[in-house]
Amino acid sequence: MTSKCGTSKAKLNTKQVIDQIRLQRADIAWLGIEISGTNAKVQIVEANLKPDIIPEDEYCNLVATKEGMITKVSAQNGTPLVKEGEIVKKGSVLVGGWLEGKYTGTRYVHANGEVQAKVWYSEKIQIPLNQEKKEITGNEEKKYSVKINNFEINFAKKLPKFENYDTIETTKKLRLFSDFYLPIEVQEKVYQEYQKQPVSYSLEEAKKMGEEELSKRLEEQIENKEAILDKKVTEEHTEEYVEVEVIYEVLENIATKEKIVF
Repeated sequence: MTSKCGTSKAKLNTKQVIDQIRLQRADIAWLGIEISGTNAKVQIVEANLKPDIIPEDEYCNLVATKEGMITKVSAQNGTPLVKEGEIVKKGSVLVGGWLEGKYTGTRYVHANGEVQAKVWYSEKIQIPLNQEKKEITGNEEKKYSVKINNFEINFAKKLPKFENYDTIETTKKLRLFSDFYLPIEVQEKVYQEYQKQPVSYSLEEAKKMGEEELSKRLEEQIENKEAILDKKVTEEHTEEYVEVEVIYEVLENIATKEKIVF
């Protein structure tokens, strides 16, 4: 399913759109689409792409893929440069690709091992206490046009009589046989009327809505749910909205190999 300007929110399957984009883009770890009024807010989290494989006979360090607090260093080869409780940034060298010997001096190696760390996933969202809910009335108007090559004929010039409406467009190409299409397209526009109904939420209701939405987003980013150590929910509010923040603490191996360049 594709979407464009005028697509009805009722007809928009955001999950299908997300799945299609993720199939086409390996560099996206998580994608969220939030519909607000006539706007679609798209949030993207880049994937940690698998690093290039470094041959065992080449020298490399182990570096951090993300920020975190070290909990355990297991260096099978190389020199540990961090210790438990230390907070590191993305790109920090965790295990150096060298060994120091009393008689041999510095000897470069291919670092191997794992570095476990607590990492954090967090997001914020604002939930208005007073919102408008869209209700479809069932009233609709249909208008048609024909396009021959680049020449278009509109059979209805006027806009629909509704104050608020969604537009659903469908286009069909005319064909003589199953695989022979004419350069003629018939476009149908369906205008569906809706009314805006005010709806109010309590502080607790808005907080719950925000927590559920953020939890869903964040858990889609976490590959191993069993590695979740803690979840923290905080909120601040005004007379107009509740701002919710959700933080997940997760135990992960943050080490990846990086070639040593002399």
